[in-house]
Amino acid sequence: MQGMIEELSNLMGVSGAEKDVRNYILEQIKPYATDITVDTMGNVIAFKKGKAGYQTIMVSAHMDEVGFIITDITDKGYLKFATVGGIDPKILVSKRVKVGKDKNDGVIGIKAIHLQSKEEKSGKVSLKNLYIDIGCSKKEEAEKKASIGDYAGFAPRYMTLGNNIVSKALDDRIGCALLIELMKDTYDPDVYFCFTVQEEVGLRGAKVATHRIKPDFTIAVETTTCNDVADAKEHEFSTIYGAGAVLTLMDRSSMSDAKMITNLYKKAKSLGIPVQYKTLAKGGNDTGAMQTAAGGAKSVSLSIACKYIHSPVCMANKEDIHSLYSTVKLCIKEGCLS
Repeated sequence: MQGMIEELSNLMGVSGAEKDVRNYILEQIKPYATDITVDTMGNVIAFKKGKAGYQTIMVSAHMDEVGFIITDITDKGYLKFATVGGIDPKILVSKRVKVGKDKNDGVIGIKAIHLQSKEEKSGKVSLKNLYIDIGCSKKEEAEKKASIGDYAGFAPRYMTLGNNIVSKALDDRIGCALLIELMKDTYDPDVYFCFTVQEEVGLRGAKVATHRIKPDFTIAVETTTCNDVADAKEHEFSTIYGAGAVLTLMDRSSMSDAKMITNLYKKAKSLGIPVQYKTLAKGGNDTGAMQTAAGGAKSVSLSIACKYIHSPVCMANKEDIHSLYSTVKLCIKEGCLS
């Protein structure tokens, strides 16, 4: 599975430009689906027929990643940009990027520290002071490589650190890889495996897909924040890295079905599957759209804790990935234990 995670995370798929990721997934899932649809938004909806008399389940993971969109090209050939999705400007300085459909190389630059005023040195990093340098010195030259409206993303550099993987776009290519693996099994209920678009800019794809499917309940397979790092106090932890799959009770966009999430936690624990609750009600994911679309559905949000999320060096624990896979499969097989 980790080979697939690497292949998926190396693909470019900023929100609104998920084509390469979608094409990869379509090729992988062909042998395992009863029916495959790509809707008008670009969501991949893969249906596996179950047995009569069971509930319909929608399992989702989003294909898109955070990134950038080109907003201007200066006379000196620099590219100005806006972020697509939530990215902290502090992490952007000196990062390598790929630009446009040809994935031209670029770097994000800022005025050298030697040239900054005292106020600039002590101030916050602002997007207005950043630019992408693609090695051009004139606007006309840069326009041959990039256009206003082009997307850019972090350059891929997947690596392993001990029992961890590090890459851009693990949010949510881990979820996509898990759904592909889960599709290889058989299930009693009808299951729609949905690879959604534009989660990072407002849960847009999931809303459309849910209206189409009208499931009885939904499962979001995701990554989530982890702040058990050097200067964090234990009571501030939202999740514990390496402690297993994360079951979200509530975040800023949704509330998991209380009965389902607590029963799932107890069942997983009884089977020796490492699981934990997310303790801070922050962030959000496709559950927020799936829970309220098309008349509403019972929903649970399952994820793994990732360090340095929404950056080119998102880090995930390999054992956590296996725990999440086991937890999601249990959730589907047991009908969320409802």
